[in-house]
Amino acid sequence: MHGRTTDLRITVQGRGSAAVVLEALHVRVVNRTVPATRLGTAYSMYEGCGAVLLPRYFSVNLDTHRPLARSMPGNDPDRPSPAIDFPYQVSLREPEVLLLSARTESCTCDWYLDLDWSSQGRSGTVRIDDHGRPFRTTDIKGLPHYWYRNPRGWIPMTAAHDSAETGD
Repeated sequence: MHGRTTDLRITVQGRGSAAVVLEALHVRVVNRTVPATRLGTAYSMYEGCGAVLLPRYFSVNLDTHRPLARSMPGNDPDRPSPAIDFPYQVSLREPEVLLLSARTESCTCDWYLDLDWSSQGRSGTVRIDDHGRPFRTTDIKGLPHYWYRNPRGWIPMTAAHDSAETGD
């Protein structure tokens, strides 16, 4: 289960040369309960690598009554990217990468995304989920935090490291 934040990288591409317009991205919370048990442990999986395409960034606050995917500016100083909201256009040769960060500080949320599209007079919705199940994100306040530091392995994460990692 993802703790505090679920980061998704969604690559969208058309199947042919015709343009496909991505109309909207909807967040659907299907279940909201109390945060996961306080007897667990949180492990940081923050470190990763970049992308070749300039991605579109979105932020979701899962704690709100009706969570929305809000377009955000990119945070890479070498590749500035302004916040640009829907619609986007994709095709077989011109994909889009959507980076979505969904966060909670008060619940365990089960959720998925609906991506609305249109092309050549047709339209539809694609569900984005975790292999047929909703994504699950929970608050991690009060849990011990660890991160991986090779060669020492998993080490306790201090409050300073935790806030630096998440930007809080």
